Amino acid sequence: MKPPPFPARRSSIRRPRLWALVPVLLLLLTVGTGCVSTGTNPVSGNTRAYGYSWQEEVKLGTQADEQIQSQYGVYDDEGLQQYVDEVAQEVLAESHMRRPDTPERFRNTEFEFRVLDSPVINAFALPGGYVYVTRGLMAHLNNEAQLAMVLGHEIGHVAARHSSQQAARQQFTQGLLLGGAVAGQAAFGGNVAENVMGVGGQAAQLLSLSYSRDNERESDRLGVEYAIRAGYDGAEGAAFFESLDRVREQGGQSIPTWQSTHPDPGARQQTIPELARTWQQKVDAPATTINQDPYYNSLENVVLGKNPRQGFAEDGMFYHPELEFRFSIPSRWTVQNQPQQVALVEPDQSAYMIFTFSDAETPDAAAREFAGQEGLSVLDRQRTSVNGNDARRVLAEGKTQQGQVVRLLTYFIAYGDNVYQFQGLTGGDQYSTYRPDFEQSMTSFTRLADPEKLNRQPKRLTIRPAGREAAFRSFVDADALPSDMTEGDLAIINQLELGQTVAPDRPLKLPN
Repeated sequence: MKPPPFPARRSSIRRPRLWALVPVLLLLLTVGTGCVSTGTNPVSGNTRAYGYSWQEEVKLGTQADEQIQSQYGVYDDEGLQQYVDEVAQEVLAESHMRRPDTPERFRNTEFEFRVLDSPVINAFALPGGYVYVTRGLMAHLNNEAQLAMVLGHEIGHVAARHSSQQAARQQFTQGLLLGGAVAGQAAFGGNVAENVMGVGGQAAQLLSLSYSRDNERESDRLGVEYAIRAGYDGAEGAAFFESLDRVREQGGQSIPTWQSTHPDPGARQQTIPELARTWQQKVDAPATTINQDPYYNSLENVVLGKNPRQGFAEDGMFYHPELEFRFSIPSRWTVQNQPQQVALVEPDQSAYMIFTFSDAETPDAAAREFAGQEGLSVLDRQRTSVNGNDARRVLAEGKTQQGQVVRLLTYFIAYGDNVYQFQGLTGGDQYSTYRPDFEQSMTSFTRLADPEKLNRQPKRLTIRPAGREAAFRSFVDADALPSDMTEGDLAIINQLELGQTVAPDRPLKLPN
């Protein structure tokens, strides 16, 4: 069953985002025919096959950008946004997109650079000139030169039209997932994800357009070239890829833009300096700019790790301070705090629950709309109350595309200015097993009144000199770390080892 859309708040006040960005950035764009056409490559100047014309790429990117902004959120720091844009524009000016011999339709394309409010280490680009970096990635960079190389890499994907190249290799007749830019993985895995897609025959065809290794290597070359042409020390990018390698080695968060089809981060530590030496010999002036101080100034007070204001799980409960509610989590179930929803997944992935907004004005309207969906058979529908909040309870049954019978228990609950949808799904023959978990969580939804939870604030980065010569470990206050971060994670953010000795004048990124 396709989840309901994520609506705008029914008032002039911007709805607080319920959920932080996770490593799954799935953006479904509907296209007409998926035709393959020929076009010009701004990097090589050659004509080759593409999935879209340049005008179509710009249109798709614009549509995608609107959805990313509304669903995932741009980080609320005007100074940081402006700083990233200024660096990006310097790098863009040296790219193939701004050269005199580049066709006018490419040279006149406006680029947008945005910092997303996510702790995930990620950067990606959409066709037509939309480039994103997350605050999580920003925290892992140590200077402006590293940022310039990352931005150059993403500009390279756009300039080389990699998404459109990949689209030309596949035949599309229905939906298209821009996975080359925002590749991820299924939110639930296994049959559960398939079941979600298949209820009522409304499955979306999600096809990944992930970049090839050759695409990534070309963007590495372009990123180093653009950064060096802009005057930056292109070799600095190697330190960032070393950080990515360390994140991967310690089994930390996934890195969507550098996953299985991408060159190994460890290998890139070697190739980036080699590329930098090659390009340094081709430019007229030495490219030595690093700019650590301006970069660190831009990072001051940036949110570090997950932001509890956007919801957090603790001691068997999910709390949302901004929207002032809470509900219980079944024992051993996994909580996935996602951009559009809170997902609760049973250990065997045989059942799951989704908590999200409904776009209906009332629980009754939401229940009617839900019950009227094609392919669903309503088994029971009743008016009820959940801890004093007007609600509707609907039990329905449907079939997946594979013919498996599934049951959905859904509560629509009015609370504050919103109507919330709390839905559980499992196989029809397992419903009696999971019904107690469904009912317990759904009927536990209530107002959050605990001042400690309501006032929970995120950790933020502060930059200060070490002040003494000592091992980095001695500067780490474990109690000050965000709940999702270890001492080792903080060392990686600083591009240091825990036991590494730091000089007194070395600036450190620490939580406050």
